[in-house]
Amino acid sequence: MAVIAPRLCPFTRFVKPSWLQFRELAVCRRRTWICVSATRCYTVDSPNSPVESPNYGLERYKDLQKYFKRRLRATYSRFSDIPDNSVVCGHHHVYFLEGDGIYRMDSRQSEPEPEQVLYLGQFSAGEEIREGKKEDRKEEEEWTIQRVRLSPQEKYLAATLRNPHREEPRCMVVRLGEGAFPPLGPPHTILTLDKVFSFEWATDEVLFYTAQEGLRCSRVLRLDLTSTGSRITPVHEDTQPDVFVEVALSRDRRILTINCNSKTSSEVWLIDVTTPKLEPFLVQPRLPDLLYHVEHWEGWLVILANTGPGQEYQVLKAPLAGPSMASWVPLYAPGLGTAVRDMEVAGDRCVLATRVPTGELALTVVPLTGSKEAYTVQLPPWACAIETNRPGLADHRSGLEFLLSSPVHPPVPYRLSPKDGLLLLGAEEERTPLKNQGWGNYITTRLEARSQDGTLVPVTVFHAVPTESLKGAPLLVHVYGAYGRDLNMEFSPERRLLLEQGWALAYCHIRGGGERGLAWHRQARVQGKRRGAEDLLACLHHLFSSGVSSPRLTALTACSAGAVPVGALCNTQPNLMRAVALQAPFLDVLGTMEDRTLPLTVEETEEWGDPTADPQHRLSIASYCPCHNITPQCYPSMLLTAYSGDARVPLPGVLKYTERLKNAIHTHFSRHSVSECERVPLVVLNIQPGANHFGPEDFELMLQESALQLAFLYTELGLKPPQPPRKRKR
Repeated sequence: MAVIAPRLCPFTRFVKPSWLQFRELAVCRRRTWICVSATRCYTVDSPNSPVESPNYGLERYKDLQKYFKRRLRATYSRFSDIPDNSVVCGHHHVYFLEGDGIYRMDSRQSEPEPEQVLYLGQFSAGEEIREGKKEDRKEEEEWTIQRVRLSPQEKYLAATLRNPHREEPRCMVVRLGEGAFPPLGPPHTILTLDKVFSFEWATDEVLFYTAQEGLRCSRVLRLDLTSTGSRITPVHEDTQPDVFVEVALSRDRRILTINCNSKTSSEVWLIDVTTPKLEPFLVQPRLPDLLYHVEHWEGWLVILANTGPGQEYQVLKAPLAGPSMASWVPLYAPGLGTAVRDMEVAGDRCVLATRVPTGELALTVVPLTGSKEAYTVQLPPWACAIETNRPGLADHRSGLEFLLSSPVHPPVPYRLSPKDGLLLLGAEEERTPLKNQGWGNYITTRLEARSQDGTLVPVTVFHAVPTESLKGAPLLVHVYGAYGRDLNMEFSPERRLLLEQGWALAYCHIRGGGERGLAWHRQARVQGKRRGAEDLLACLHHLFSSGVSSPRLTALTACSAGAVPVGALCNTQPNLMRAVALQAPFLDVLGTMEDRTLPLTVEETEEWGDPTADPQHRLSIASYCPCHNITPQCYPSMLLTAYSGDARVPLPGVLKYTERLKNAIHTHFSRHSVSECERVPLVVLNIQPGANHFGPEDFELMLQESALQLAFLYTELGLKPPQPPRKRKR
């Protein structure tokens, strides 16, 4: 599959920047061991220095947090059997993840027994491998598996593991054998590679991978496995500081791509894995503002490039033997207002995942042969997220398998037959909306809010009762708006629980994201960043005027860079929401972008601007930066969750924001009586240990963090805790 921009989730990585390079949050579902960590909290109750205490400021939520943890555990249990794409299919085995490692089963056997391939208990948080010993359970519970790749003939398996206390993943190479070995015995690990981000097998003996250095990947290396050991040689290096390098394999496994992407330009190198030399060659040299991404089909390159009308994406074709831009031939350009989110090649057709002007997802099928016209396949109207399944080693079918989901709808497997355009649900054709699946009759409403400059901003609302009955419902508003990345709308058991308890959930697709194409991102970059907060303001006003909730029952939530428009709006319109919950929040934009010693400052000037070199950029950032526009007033209550080792959002910036906010609230209430404001807001900073910008990977810690957020929302909005349904007596 081609890589438009490297991501963790398959069908949306084209138009998203690498998760390691940018201040954003990706939500991934993992099975992990249980581990326990302490918490440091800072609250507005004390205007002095922070108080070092594991529970200070959280006591008021403690009992409700325990309650919600039980409810969340039950909700996750209800959806424990939903499908995902974590299974890896080889020629004769199926590989899957369990809590303590990777297992496989022989698909040729009628009653196969699982055998363990990789055991997490052999690793410590340090640098050494422990040969299958299990005595230190605390250390082994920290590891989680990120990616798994099989060599072409299933001779080797490579997998990256991550520890929350270290930024760089570790790659393990395992020799696979036909014979079974003891399930918990020493696996056949032959090599350990540290600081590996992306990796792909070219042959059974050659692995290409990118070396992660801090938050950057700039080098591609080649690992050769020989009869006498192994050899590592450099292949490619990109020295530009704003470029992130990743390797990927085409869907037909014939071409390995070296993708060198910045936020505004691309350069792709190819390696034909069917040739013995395995030497890279260039597709098209980097040009300013040219973004392109490639797939392979029968000796041709299928290219997705922003050379279409309005510098949006279009599909082109070029011969593999001469792939430069001069030979690019246009095949298809989407209509006005349709945004391309991803591209796949299935059989002799190119399949685009698009978002149509109404905001719904659709698939566009573009024939690669003959003179047939492209056509669009409508997806279920509730679908908000799509994830394709990586084909197995022995899978040569032309169909495209994928999962559809929404924040409140569990993933559902579908299959598209590009040849005839049939959309199949499992093994049956999907002609009518899903019924009687136990997923509830919930409503998806798509609105448009008119922003300050007249731009219409899409809003997606999920609710269980008609809109006219939502005036008294609590409302949780989600927002992001940065890096051209869509707002995360994958299934969330937490959001499903809120919906079942009568909440309305709103997702505001403000500018800066990618929901309406590349121009949607460009309009809110650098000096256009204020538009994100203006769009969010328009969305809230439109929701309230449409009869959805009210300010006293409204809470906002955002992650990472999504905290910028939320924090900016809190400074200008704090009366529009009652509570705010932020995770890994990026709040000190000006201070961060002025400090060029920080890991991402130089790389992100194309997104935020360069305040040290351009006075206009500095004025622009200073006008909206949440940390530098705090004034004495009554703010909404806030729950800020940060991670002590997070290199993407430095902790000092979060601490600075918290201290300034506490002082501003203290100053306000020293001048005004409490009666002039409805209530005294509470500001809690919950600092978790570890370097994981993406939140806890351990299931118990994730439940604890999510339960705290729900307890905070219910408490600060003045809601009564929901009561579980009573069992009827017979």
